[in-house]
Amino acid sequence: MLSYKETDLTETDLQEMYKTMLLSRRLDERMWLLNRAGKLPFVISCQGQEATQVGAAFALDKKVDIINPYYRDLALVTHFGMTPEETMLSAFARGADVQSGGRQMPGHFSKKASNIMTQGSAVTTQIPHAVGASYVFKMDGEKRVSLATLGEGSTSQGDFHEGMNFAGVHKLPFICLIENNKYAISVPTHLQYAAEKLSDRAIGYGMHGEQVDGNDPIAVYKVMQEARERAVNGDGPSLIEAMSIRLTPHSSDDDDKYRESEELLKNKEDDCLETFKQYLFDEKVIDEAWLETVESEIKDTVNKATKAAEAAPYAEPEHALKHVYEEVNNG
Repeated sequence: MLSYKETDLTETDLQEMYKTMLLSRRLDERMWLLNRAGKLPFVISCQGQEATQVGAAFALDKKVDIINPYYRDLALVTHFGMTPEETMLSAFARGADVQSGGRQMPGHFSKKASNIMTQGSAVTTQIPHAVGASYVFKMDGEKRVSLATLGEGSTSQGDFHEGMNFAGVHKLPFICLIENNKYAISVPTHLQYAAEKLSDRAIGYGMHGEQVDGNDPIAVYKVMQEARERAVNGDGPSLIEAMSIRLTPHSSDDDDKYRESEELLKNKEDDCLETFKQYLFDEKVIDEAWLETVESEIKDTVNKATKAAEAAPYAEPEHALKHVYEEVNNG
């Protein structure tokens, strides 16, 4: 793991990074339990990719930068301002869900107040949206960055190539972060693309490309911080490929017997939450007392969010038509 002393991160920053990773993991685990208990219809997990998401999130300025996440980005949106209760309201499809009033599937993140742009179910459509936003930033002369994240399977879609080409041509303040967990649902990388590294494609788009260890939040932070500096200084976009792992099946509806037991065991050994925790212990950034307190606080937060969301009412039936048809005022 990269030494935090090679960055501007403080010990307090490292503690906050770990807390965000841990909160995201505990929320994710709770949603899986609720799904298996028949209380939630669907879960799509971020477990194993928290280091990539938190490293990237801490490198951005959440007050001005915008993110265009994909469905696994629970840790990313949590840092940007999606609260645990809001996450659970979405999972339970309750009317107070800030993302869609309970109409979208879980993982379709959106919160305007937190600079989280709306995403759709069709994978990779967030790329043109994010590039369009960065084009506005450039035209208006704003020192802001637009980030889009996606899995490696989505890089085979036309939206990816069109968006990246446009961003490169116009040298936009845009960052594309590929969270490469080595599986597009059940399709392994060797059947998904022939390139050695997806980040190598950057040269064809005329932008900076770099691969990073996605299990190391400090390394991701450093790479993403440099990408942001290039973007706001007018040096164009970046294509960052973070090599990560997926600890769970693709979703709660997926049977991942396509993965060998040895691979699953190796993934558990490489779990970024555990390796980062050990690093913090080794660096004496945290101790057992600190960890015990944080675990207790997060457990309480998740319990309260779960109870509040489960008790919240569903939206009224007529809400299903809101923002679907044009509303004409005949008055």
